[in-house]
Amino acid sequence: MNKEVKKYIEKQKSPQKEILKKVRNIILKTLPGCDEKTAWGVVTFSGNKFYIVALKDKVNVGFAIAGLSKKEAGLFEGSGKTMRHIKIHTLKDIDEKKLVKLIKMVNKKAVCTC
Repeated sequence: MNKEVKKYIEKQKSPQKEILKKVRNIILKTLPGCDEKTAWGVVTFSGNKFYIVALKDKVNVGFAIAGLSKKEAGLFEGSGKTMRHIKIHTLKDIDEKKLVKLIKMVNKKAVCTC
């Protein structure tokens, strides 16, 4: 694990820390060999196509949407023009199958314009 990524995750409180760890593992398992670093003060993956960020009461998992259809971009929350997200409040909220499906779709179709 990248030193900066480890530092970012370890400084978070529970349950955000555990959510970050689980989502990170899902991303790395789904996209073996993808790059992982910190950018914008959060953890990013695969050339900044994805990010995870701990917030006050949840974790947001961000996805690049440039290149996705309007319907595909509508699967995410937010109104960003280049990135949108899903919110995870507890470990039980993590739907691994759905997350893997979204990661694969974005990795295949989206481009990061960041």
